[in-house]
Amino acid sequence: MTSKWDDMERWLERQQFPKGFELLREPDWVEQYVRKMMTRALPEAAGAIIGGGSATFSETRHFVHVKIKLPEGFEKEQLRLFVREDRLRLDGLPNGKSETIKLPKLVKPRVCKTLLKDNVLQVKLQKRPTNRNYHEAIVRW
Repeated sequence: MTSKWDDMERWLERQQFPKGFELLREPDWVEQYVRKMMTRALPEAAGAIIGGGSATFSETRHFVHVKIKLPEGFEKEQLRLFVREDRLRLDGLPNGKSETIKLPKLVKPRVCKTLLKDNVLQVKLQKRPTNRNYHEAIVRW
């Protein structure tokens, strides 16, 4: 059984877009666009979609700030945070649960500062710069 997202991807592949609209065929771009529009229209709803409702995001030019409200009953010694370039994973929550939070921008996983204060985990992550340089690829005959 396929999801509606898979059906949409297949439909987009078959479309004949005018020049300049090829970007609509890329699912990641469409997802980012929808997320950005949701964030502008309904910031609280977008936060719930992205991170399950317990995380809020703010951005500066070079950093992404994430505030995660932790549930009652967690143990500080069991809490572990794992950082990937596109998401965070929080282990050691009550009842052996873990939470995955998708980040709004790509980050450098090794550049991370955290602070736990009043049951709120504050995470500061450095954004990953986009590489705007062209790399020449060899065209084979």
